[in-house]
Amino acid sequence: MKLEEHAAKSVVLRPAGAPIGNARLCVSPEEVAEAVRAVGPAVVKAQVPSGKRGKAGGIKVADTPEEGAEVARKILGMTIGGDVVERVLVEEKAAIAREFYAAVLIDVANRSPLVLFSTEGGMDIEEVALDRPDAIRRHVVDVLEGFGEAEARAMLRGLELGSAEAGVVDILAKLYRIFRERDAELVEINPLAELKDGRVVALDCKFVGDDASRDLQPEIAAAATPDKQTELERRGAEADLKFIQLDGNVGVLANGAGLTMTTMDVINHAGGRPANFLEIGGEAYTKAEIALDLVLSNPGVKSLVVNFCGAFARTDVMAEGVVKAWETLKPSVPVFFSIHGTGEDEAVALVRDRLGLEPYDLMEDAVKAAVEAAQ
Repeated sequence: MKLEEHAAKSVVLRPAGAPIGNARLCVSPEEVAEAVRAVGPAVVKAQVPSGKRGKAGGIKVADTPEEGAEVARKILGMTIGGDVVERVLVEEKAAIAREFYAAVLIDVANRSPLVLFSTEGGMDIEEVALDRPDAIRRHVVDVLEGFGEAEARAMLRGLELGSAEAGVVDILAKLYRIFRERDAELVEINPLAELKDGRVVALDCKFVGDDASRDLQPEIAAAATPDKQTELERRGAEADLKFIQLDGNVGVLANGAGLTMTTMDVINHAGGRPANFLEIGGEAYTKAEIALDLVLSNPGVKSLVVNFCGAFARTDVMAEGVVKAWETLKPSVPVFFSIHGTGEDEAVALVRDRLGLEPYDLMEDAVKAAVEAAQ
């Protein structure tokens, strides 16, 4: 779940007590002009879930209502990172003394939350991390110990933040609390600014939440930017199937996400390109016809791998669903089966008798044949 800046500030930062600027969300040049008239000289910012808005021309200054309307006409309708700009945030122009960077994210290597802070905000943090890694302070969080103001002060020791230190400490502690309580994968403020009047304010915010927490975080789910889906992906979602369309030519049907990913890896290893992710394990096997139709509706598919491996799940039951779907849809693409596990003898006999096909003993051989057939 990704939040645009305005939603991240209003739904996540403000309720946590983090300081944000005076801003208004607008959808037309006329609204932008009124917003600039109300807040004074402002920054007009494209609202998309993509980064690099400034470099793309999606952030501009407007000192007057007339300038606000003019820049809004330039920004609205732009495409940034594949997203069309339909709304802009008009935020009071801040008198900035210094810019910082602050974030909490998941440290995959340590399997822990990671708090980041840098005095070089407003820049591409990836470049800072690469060129000047010592410019970024890092704190790997022990989830049993947590992270609060004491840990933040220790993390910032020696940076000579002066009067801004108290505000930065407060923000870092609040960011970690947001990260934990909101089931976040990333909470980032760039820039976190010290203003000339001494305040420390979040001038931007990026929030990415765990998709699996939609039911636990309904407010965030409601404010999140809808996922960009192809027509086939939309059909899959409506059928409660996790279908991801890719640009390859070898279709994949397998039971279980892990086996599906493994099958895709083997396709790549064999020199092919998988055309989709779609697993029909669990109750999804009852939707074999819908699943098969999704895979074969991808115009790039030239062959299909069906890979079943069952322990508790019976492969003969899953194979029955696919065979019935095949008989109904009567596709013309070649299909290659690999079946192992509980019920495999019955499943192999079913495929052999009903479809006249011989499943492969090794998954690698079935994949290799599918890759060659797709050439």
